[in-house]
Amino acid sequence: MHTNRSLQIPAERSVHGSLRPRAARTVCAMVVLLGMATVVQAQTDLGQFTQKWLDETLQRNMPTQSPLRMEVSVGQLDERLRLSPCARIEPYLPAGARLWGRTRLGLRCLEGATRWSVFLPVTVKAFGPAWVLTGDVKAGAVLSEADATEMEVDWAAENAAIVADPAVWVGQVASRPLKAGQALRQPMLRAPQVLQAGAQVRVSAQGNGYAISAAGQAMTAGSIGQTIRIRMDNGKIISGIVLENGTISVNL
Repeated sequence: MHTNRSLQIPAERSVHGSLRPRAARTVCAMVVLLGMATVVQAQTDLGQFTQKWLDETLQRNMPTQSPLRMEVSVGQLDERLRLSPCARIEPYLPAGARLWGRTRLGLRCLEGATRWSVFLPVTVKAFGPAWVLTGDVKAGAVLSEADATEMEVDWAAENAAIVADPAVWVGQVASRPLKAGQALRQPMLRAPQVLQAGAQVRVSAQGNGYAISAAGQAMTAGSIGQTIRIRMDNGKIISGIVLENGTISVNL
C-alpha cells in the first residue's frame, strides 16, 4: 500500500559557541535530554500517524455492505531505537503481510539525512456475526442448527475463514473434536461421506452433443465435491468429482 501522507518530525537542536567547562557540561546534558525528548515525541507521532493511516485505509477499502466492524490498535517501537529526523514517512505492508489479526506495518523514511525503515506491531480486529458452538461436538458428528447460536465474534482472531451462512454448515461433519464457544470456521467442517471405498458407482460425462454413463468402482471413500479415483469395468482408472446423488462426474 502507498500513501502520500507525510509526517513532519522536528530536527534535533544544536548548541554552538565557546562555554566554560561547567556550563558546557550543563548545556551538553540539556542537549542530550532534549534529544531524547525529540525521539520520544517522534515515536508518539509515528504511532498517531500510523493509527490514522490504518483507519483511513481500512475504511477506504471495506465494501459498503460489509457486516464487519473494524478496530485497529497500534503497538510501540522498541524504546531503544533512536530514529533520525525525517520529513516524509511512507507506510507499507511487508511481503506476505495483510491487515488482519496480529500483523506488522512497515514505516520507511523517504526524506531525511539518514534513511531508515522500522516495523510497528499492529492488531486488526474485525467484529461481525458468526455461529458459535453451544456445546462440544465429537469428530465425525453431523452438525445441526441446534449445535450453534449466532453471536458477534472477531473474525480476524484466526486466519481460517468464518462460516457465516447456516445453509453452508448445517449437515456438514466435524473434521475434528470441537469445543463449546468456538466460532465455526472452514477447517472445522467437511462434507459427509456419500461413498465408501469399494462401492459400485455410476460414472457420467457430458460434452457438446454427447452424454456417457458407465459403471465403476470407487477406490477410496468420497464426500460431496471431493475428487476420487474410480476403476472402470475395463480396468482403466480415472478421476472424477462426487456429486450429491453419489454419481461421479468426469471430464473427458
